[in-house]
Amino acid sequence: MTSEPSTVDTPLKKLVGEKTAKALAAHLDLHTAGDLIYHFPRRYDERGEHTDIRSLDVGEQVTVLAQVQRTAVRPMRQRRGNLLEVTVGDDSGGVLTLTFFGNQAWRERELRPGRWGLFAGKVTEFRGRRQLNGPEYVLLGEGGDGEAAANEEVEEFAGALIPVYPAAAAVPTWVIARCVRVVLDTFTPPDDPLSATVRATRKLVGIGRALREIHRPSSKEDLYRARRRLKWDEAFAVQLTLVQRKHRAAAWPAQARPAQPGGLLDAFDARLPYELTPGQRAVGAEIAADLATAHPMHRLLQGEVGSGKTVVALRAMLQVVDAGGQAALLAPTEVLAAQHHRGMLDLLGPLARAGELGAADGATRVELVTGSLGAAARRRALAEVAEGRAGIVLGTHALLYEGVDFHDLGLVVVDEQHRFGVEQRDALRAKADQPPHVLVMTATPIPRTVAMTVYGDLEVSSLTQLPQGRSPIASHVVPAAEKPAFLDRAWRRLREEVAAGHQAYVVCPRIGEGPQSEEEAPREDDTGRRPPLAVTEVAPLLAEGPLHGLRIGVLHGRLPADEKDAVMRSFAAGDLDVLVATTVVEVGVDVPNATVMIVLDADRFGVSQLHQLRGRVGRGSAPGLCLLVTEAVEGSSARERLDAVASTTDGFKLAELDLEQRREGDVLGATQSGRRSHLRLLSLLRDSDLIRDARAEAIALVEEDPELERHPALAASVAALVDEERAEYLEKG
Repeated sequence: MTSEPSTVDTPLKKLVGEKTAKALAAHLDLHTAGDLIYHFPRRYDERGEHTDIRSLDVGEQVTVLAQVQRTAVRPMRQRRGNLLEVTVGDDSGGVLTLTFFGNQAWRERELRPGRWGLFAGKVTEFRGRRQLNGPEYVLLGEGGDGEAAANEEVEEFAGALIPVYPAAAAVPTWVIARCVRVVLDTFTPPDDPLSATVRATRKLVGIGRALREIHRPSSKEDLYRARRRLKWDEAFAVQLTLVQRKHRAAAWPAQARPAQPGGLLDAFDARLPYELTPGQRAVGAEIAADLATAHPMHRLLQGEVGSGKTVVALRAMLQVVDAGGQAALLAPTEVLAAQHHRGMLDLLGPLARAGELGAADGATRVELVTGSLGAAARRRALAEVAEGRAGIVLGTHALLYEGVDFHDLGLVVVDEQHRFGVEQRDALRAKADQPPHVLVMTATPIPRTVAMTVYGDLEVSSLTQLPQGRSPIASHVVPAAEKPAFLDRAWRRLREEVAAGHQAYVVCPRIGEGPQSEEEAPREDDTGRRPPLAVTEVAPLLAEGPLHGLRIGVLHGRLPADEKDAVMRSFAAGDLDVLVATTVVEVGVDVPNATVMIVLDADRFGVSQLHQLRGRVGRGSAPGLCLLVTEAVEGSSARERLDAVASTTDGFKLAELDLEQRREGDVLGATQSGRRSHLRLLSLLRDSDLIRDARAEAIALVEEDPELERHPALAASVAALVDEERAEYLEKG
């Protein structure tokens, strides 16, 4: 270990010793002083303030600040020896049981009632009680028994703020705190990448002070200032990356595709059986103007399920066909691509029958290209595409590869958030003489700051009105464990809908593995939770039990493509009463006669996913019903999430909630375990003003210095915070 000045590049083994450095590298991917200094506390505890134990989730790796309330020793049932149970808690009434196996009388003496400590481990549940099995812990010295000296790194903050770090079982938070203290004693901060002007204008402290205060805050005010500065660095790095990308894209050439009066688009508008909403007209005008320019459009179109995005996209595709180009729509699954194909043929009628009897003047062709096409059909479809007779081409991402050649690709529409990474963009450019226009569609409402931070290189259009005729959807939580009779009633309710001539979905979180022996069947995980329910296991149980006599189909991602399509066709035609499926039905599946959806193990799905799923019912004239079945107990965060979904159908409200409930981690998608990420602090929900200000500064700076040539320290900081992998993630979205 050394007392020489250290920098961000100094190896940790020189500072904290080889053994500790090896543990930090192996378990937390921390190798240098800079890695450790940028490994920020996830929260701060104050002695005497309670940690909200009630909010802990089963399966979560946690560190809690708590007080010992009582201890009890009892003999173990299965083997010799005793079990020590220690109950810890806080003033809020939340309690946690710590269990220690084997004869450990010294622990009982050490963990005396009244002692405060930090306790770290994985939350499990046993007989309805939350517990930590054999947790690591460090006690806050209170009683002059010699422990205070051993806990210097914690006691330094006694009565003040105790940092709690993202940790690993082998490297608990107090070890990290000790290492940070050692590094800070010799650390020389890097040159500040922000100009004095920006710091003064935005009231930001210097980088050296921020890095010191985030680990060893002398007050809550100093901690706030440190966090604000470091959040700014993260937001600014992301916004500079996005604004630079947008700036470069605006300089690319593209073939202008202006509207042509009297063409297919005008003919399509004339035959539409309903009026476009004002929102569809306004967004259509924005897209039409983009397509008419000599630079590639990059636009995100977001709108609730059923808001009419597909018609807007089809009108854009027809404008490009009128201007002599071709348009491709990429769907996430073959089922959805085939459904788009059927829907567009219906909407276009004779306008899509070029070369057939009864075709309209100037008609085009709409081709479906998927991996499941037979050899002869595939050859014919590919020839139509290559020779330009097919103006509109539908398929999955396979369209970008597999020998699909376009005559003149002018527009790519990407359905359901599938944005492009570098490889896909290169593949697209190879299929067009110049970059095509790109329209990305999503039915998941995106909060403003997420759009600004993850889709910041795209222009954003929103459809907020629903077309007339959409029916309301009622949603209810079914607490299966507490009230089994409610689940019985749910199945009876489904049967009532079928008896009335309607259809239903039953959604499960897992596909299943087919027939299994008892030994192979999935077991409870180490949190005590049973495995998620599976489609292949639930479907036969329903057929023999509560849904006996109904026509039940099964749909999941592992079925062959032609089988998936056949099941969907049967359901759409009314030949099946109930579809037991995974989330493969989440996007695009449109069966107006389906009025009820039962989601099993609903707590295993995210908020946005549940909102998407229930959008599959109530698509016709009859009202929809969504029943969220769960074993999550009242008061748990999982149950609160489901209650929130049941309480509103406002997708934008739910998107904010979804964002609020996500665990901290990287706004660019890197998980906390796994690859190291320096983007730790930014909250897309709480820091919207800061993100907006960072974007304004980024736009001004890129206009003046597009490649940051006159700001080398800032360019290096951006590269460290948003490396190539994360920059690519930004492109993929």
